[in-house]
Amino acid sequence: MMKIKVNDNFARLKESYLFSEIGRKVRAYQAANPDKKVIRMGIGDVTLPLAPVVVEAMEKAVKEMGVKETFRGYPPEYGYAFLRDAISAYYARKGVKVASDDVFVSDGAKSDVGNIVDILGKNTVLIPSPVYPVYMDSNLMSGNRIELLEAGEADGFLGTPDLLDGETYVIYICSPNNPTGAVYDRAGLKAWVDYALASGSLIIFDSAYEAFIKGDYPHSIYDIEGAEKCAIEICSFSKMAGFTGTRCAWTVVPETLVTEDGFNLKKLWARRQATKFNGVSYPVQRAAEAALSEEGVRECAALVDYYAENAKILSEMLDRKGIFHTGGVSSPYIWLKCPKGMSSWDFFDLLLEKVQVVGTPGEGFGEAGEGFFRLTAFSDRESTIEAAKRLETLF
Repeated sequence: MMKIKVNDNFARLKESYLFSEIGRKVRAYQAANPDKKVIRMGIGDVTLPLAPVVVEAMEKAVKEMGVKETFRGYPPEYGYAFLRDAISAYYARKGVKVASDDVFVSDGAKSDVGNIVDILGKNTVLIPSPVYPVYMDSNLMSGNRIELLEAGEADGFLGTPDLLDGETYVIYICSPNNPTGAVYDRAGLKAWVDYALASGSLIIFDSAYEAFIKGDYPHSIYDIEGAEKCAIEICSFSKMAGFTGTRCAWTVVPETLVTEDGFNLKKLWARRQATKFNGVSYPVQRAAEAALSEEGVRECAALVDYYAENAKILSEMLDRKGIFHTGGVSSPYIWLKCPKGMSSWDFFDLLLEKVQVVGTPGEGFGEAGEGFFRLTAFSDRESTIEAAKRLETLF
């Protein structure tokens, strides 16, 4: 028997990751009911192919890898300059200043959200609830003290710092929110930036769904004055360009993020990445660069609009049935209240067994998510229409 020590903080986690448990239940149902067509609207995975300009750029890059003169080995651990520059220019088109040298390219926002804790010490972590479970789990794994900021119907699932007492936190904010679809306006984000600056806190801002924003809402926390002194931003090509299987994202760590002990967070993150990450492949980075070109933005926007129309179909069905829900406007997610006071897992089982539609129980996004349920708009149009019809017969 081994006598090694393990990270016993893993004992603080639930036995199964949320989406692994969903997959297990669906597999068991399909094995018992092979004749039933299950429509999956649980995991937020895209279904449309990559945009033509993206594929063209990737094909060209792959061909370059087959020629001695243009072959490339290890990519730069922080990203090729051409992609870091393209990301900086993407922000500039939105009126936001981000230096390309502050951009770090990675293989996914999930990776960066989980790994960012590597450069932070034993801080108190403030996590909104309900929200994406990786925030919670990665900090549990690191043994950090966690406080939850619960949001609900009363505040539109947009937590505020109004009741906080000035304590220093590492604060996680996701806008548009996964799973609720709630979006902070400038005043809402400014309140958080002001709190962070006054309390010496750090904001980890997840903007993975910014491409879905409709209306006059900030797409980046750096749209707020002073955010460069208190915020790290993590964004992704997964949803804006359909890169869930291609894997590419970025994290912005401004040079101006310095602790009172003199530690520069950008330097720490750079050191962490240089040690533990070997970069994103050249063809993928060329594809990502193409996605941010003028033509690429247009083509990728068409993909986003397709999913937005799916969300509208689901939202309009729930409106007809009088079911309270949020999201579906600036988000690919529909966050609905379970009918008749059902628990979220009981509602999951009901949908799977009665209408063969798979969603995500709200309880999996935190205690404040109990009694709610998430549906995604990432299915194809035919499946979305069919799911809406099935759901309408159930409500």
